[in-house]
Amino acid sequence: MSRKSGSFPGFMARKSELCLPVSTKPKPKFRVKALLGHCLYRRVVIWTFIVIFLSSVTLFNPRVTARSRDVLGLVHGSKLETDDTQTPKIVDVQTQEDGDDEDGFRGVLDESQQNYEEDDQEIVDVDDEEEVSTENVNGPHWLRYKHLDGYYNGLRALVPFSEYKPEYPKVSPTIRASAPSPTVHHSELPKPSAYVPQPAYDSEEYLKKYVPVKRCYVDEDNKVPAPDLYAYNGVPQGQPKAAIGSYDLLGIREDVCFDRFGRYGPYGLGYDLELGGTGEALDTEHEGSEAVWEKSGKINYEDVDWASAQERCYKTNEGRFFTGNETRDFELAQAGRQRMDRIAVVIRTYVGFQWTSHALLNFRAMISELNLRSGGEYDVHFLLHVRDNNAPIWADPATVQNILDVNVPQEFHGLCTLWSEAQMKLYYPGNFGETFENPSNGDIHGVYRSAHMPLQHFAMMHPEYAHFWNWEMDMRWTGSYYEFFDRLGKWGAKQSRQGMWERASKYYIPGLHGSWENFTDLVEHETQASGKRPILGPVVFTGKAGLEEGEIFLPASCASGSDMTQCGVGEDADLITLNPLFDADESGWVFAGDVTGYDKQYQKPPRRCAIVTASRLSRRLLRVMHEETWRLHHSMFSEMFPPSMALHHGLKAVYAPHPVYLDRRWPQQEIENAFNGGKDHTSGGHGSPFDLTNEHNHKGTTWYYNSEFAGLLWRRWLGYAQMDGRGDNGGRAGEGTKRGGPKEEEDPSNSGRLCLRSMLVHPIKWENPAEQE
Repeated sequence: MSRKSGSFPGFMARKSELCLPVSTKPKPKFRVKALLGHCLYRRVVIWTFIVIFLSSVTLFNPRVTARSRDVLGLVHGSKLETDDTQTPKIVDVQTQEDGDDEDGFRGVLDESQQNYEEDDQEIVDVDDEEEVSTENVNGPHWLRYKHLDGYYNGLRALVPFSEYKPEYPKVSPTIRASAPSPTVHHSELPKPSAYVPQPAYDSEEYLKKYVPVKRCYVDEDNKVPAPDLYAYNGVPQGQPKAAIGSYDLLGIREDVCFDRFGRYGPYGLGYDLELGGTGEALDTEHEGSEAVWEKSGKINYEDVDWASAQERCYKTNEGRFFTGNETRDFELAQAGRQRMDRIAVVIRTYVGFQWTSHALLNFRAMISELNLRSGGEYDVHFLLHVRDNNAPIWADPATVQNILDVNVPQEFHGLCTLWSEAQMKLYYPGNFGETFENPSNGDIHGVYRSAHMPLQHFAMMHPEYAHFWNWEMDMRWTGSYYEFFDRLGKWGAKQSRQGMWERASKYYIPGLHGSWENFTDLVEHETQASGKRPILGPVVFTGKAGLEEGEIFLPASCASGSDMTQCGVGEDADLITLNPLFDADESGWVFAGDVTGYDKQYQKPPRRCAIVTASRLSRRLLRVMHEETWRLHHSMFSEMFPPSMALHHGLKAVYAPHPVYLDRRWPQQEIENAFNGGKDHTSGGHGSPFDLTNEHNHKGTTWYYNSEFAGLLWRRWLGYAQMDGRGDNGGRAGEGTKRGGPKEEEDPSNSGRLCLRSMLVHPIKWENPAEQE
């Protein structure tokens, strides 16, 4: 959930930043005379304290005590797991005519991608002058790491992925790719192509297996089909690789990149309000941007009703899907071609949210790519928090309409479901009992402590959906939303339950851990070394209360005598998170003790947590949470309740290691030390990166609620000049020199506008600098 500046976490975050940087005040000189006094007892006492102090420094200095954990040496190297998910197609706009392909969903695969395979490269953990500044920096260790510049290489530096050499991480000197990146500067900009990550709906293979997909339209007259988004074949030379997570593992392409016009041009970026656009980016560099409108034209979005468009798309393709009625769905599963489950993406917004043109673009893209381009597989909803508890939102349509008129653009009105905390008190009445800790001093029905309550209620009102993505307004994805949500769901289903919780507790760092198979073996080795039994099925603890219908959630593949490596393989994940599922106990996370309704004569129940509430929850997990809330009056802090319920009742939960980038040249081992520095080399327990005193490590990442780099990189990508963060004492956001923007991107000697691979960025609190004025 979002942290606002006036909130309790905002205060705690400011408190924790006392170390960013620390004081540079000179320290008093050490007086040697104190050790040379004539009193024998004084010398003995002082020397004893000195020995204890030096021993403590040695024992607790991670550079000294950390075992040289060459994780690649623990297991045999192997290639990353290959996902057989449909490879997204790049459609050459020069060869596609308006009449090609009746449904318009397919095109010609770029031949350069047909035999794509990632090279194996040996990453070297470098901790020398080249990576670490010799400047005397006061503050966290990462301030000493040099900034990366390759993110700002633009379209004129684009190269085929086979020729791409990343600026970071550094690879072995014996590998060709470790040589300095050659300077690339195209005199003419390359041309983008339509990017199609959906399956080949019109292919013979698809039609043999699934019910046919019918085309969906933006307008009621069925004249404006949902547009393509556009990507470039290749990556700007020198652009860094993700330090955490993997594209190849999840089945997401990393051999293409997206600029702002290819991503948002189809939805109104780059043309005037008079033409139905947003008027945004007219003042930014735009050479070659017209290519994205060659096929579709500039769509007029002025009178679009997205709720109506979604409903029409679903009704047109209703025969493809299960209904949510168990009896009817059982019958459908036995007859004919395969049906599919439907998924809701539930975006959390609130009265008073400041809508901007860029927010419009983002959610138009989400609806078009997830619903219209998938034939209704997804629906997008807004769950609107009404802060006035006296507003009769469930009784008076006029009140509801007035709230919508004031707070939500008209094109999204029909997608909104309103809720209030007063409503939650009626829906979940009764005494919730004592709370172990309540550091925010919030109400148990409040959105801050119990953001899951309205989502649970929403799920109970919508049985047609099998899964629900909980999403936030300040998140952005630079690539196709369909590719992201679809690939994570498919990857989650492929994961085994064996070692599931242990793998999910740890960040995956490919440059250090190697392939996913290596990582899996490493986690198994570390689990054995810890002396703990791996978790499989529901956990038992003192004071646990059972569910009314029991908790038999293990699939048949986990039966006694089965191959346990296949336990849960093929089973949809009940929970998919975007950060590790860490053990909250003794983790230092400020809300770890916010546990309500359990008997305080016993210890707190076992808990897992994933920071940032963005996640996919299954209907059965939400039903479990619903029962725990209304019948047992149990609750936990928002980011802890869903994972803990999955843990308690034996549901399938995974952390999807999506690509996360760093703004500096972190040595690989330092990433491990900072992000997996908790108990037993995980992200939980003592040393957790989610400890209040350790969260500063996330500031240079692209994905965490306190990130500074995410917004800087995003706004540079949008074409706005930003301070580059290269200030004194290591540099921080808002410091340094203003870089980027039209002046720099239009300079013929520079590489042009940015082109980034698919990545999540969060938080994005503002986009156009004019919003700050």
